[in-house]
Amino acid sequence: MTDAPATAFRCGYIAIVGRPNVGKSTLMNTLIGAKVSITSRKAQTTRHRITGIQTVADAQFIYVDTPGFQTRHSNALNKTLNKTVTNTLDSSDVILYLVEAGTFGPADQQVVDLLPKNVPVILVINKSDRMKDKAVLLPFAQQVASKFDFAAVVPVSAKLRFQLDGLQNEIKRFLPENDPIFGEDDITDRSEKFLASEIVREKLFRFVGDELPYSSTVLIEKFEQEGDLRRVFAAILVERDGHKAMIIGNKGARLKEISSQARLDMEKLFGGPVYLEIWVKVKSGWADNEAGLRAYGYE
Repeated sequence: MTDAPATAFRCGYIAIVGRPNVGKSTLMNTLIGAKVSITSRKAQTTRHRITGIQTVADAQFIYVDTPGFQTRHSNALNKTLNKTVTNTLDSSDVILYLVEAGTFGPADQQVVDLLPKNVPVILVINKSDRMKDKAVLLPFAQQVASKFDFAAVVPVSAKLRFQLDGLQNEIKRFLPENDPIFGEDDITDRSEKFLASEIVREKLFRFVGDELPYSSTVLIEKFEQEGDLRRVFAAILVERDGHKAMIIGNKGARLKEISSQARLDMEKLFGGPVYLEIWVKVKSGWADNEAGLRAYGYE
């Protein structure tokens, strides 16, 4: 009696694309079981190509969260972000195209128009739990599926983990047979310094919200580690003095809350104590200067 042949290991890159605010970052974080891509209700929260890694017995899924493709801002920052999306699509093994259940508009169609024909694309209908009448979900899925030759259609809820196992089974079918690229315990290829800046930026968006203009970012000026303790010194860059006052808040209360919540998230992610200091600096025109964007880590 001969043993059955071992199943070949599969490994590849999976791009997650869609218009802003369809749940791309939440989906990736839930799939890998750790928060490596920041989330907020503010459009264009994700500004970088963020990689999240999940390794199981017979496969390694390398998810790439991308900025939401949008046309509201035509400055150098937005052009750089849109270029990140198109470059990621061309270099992926599988693409997850996310839409929100019950909603398909011109911004969704713009992303469909970018989808390459030579890469398998899975239509992922997120937030499907919000559709109270499930009889409406099928015709909606058929409507969106008619826009492109999708390899599969999977309704999910990233927040509730609904159908995520089924989604991963679909993804695995299209991954190439490859040895793992990353270690089995790796969850991202991004440095702790980068993750620290993203955590501060998430809290900035959460606590200042729609009051804060689109063009603000976070720069880690110093990141030191002494044993388990990490010392993080961060600068929030804004365009005007009025924006600075908005972030600091009455008697510094808002900046203190941003710092406190960011520190707690860092300690959870890094598994050790964090000392965090944050300043707010005015740097007008940074978002429309291509050389400046590269200096601040935008590819």
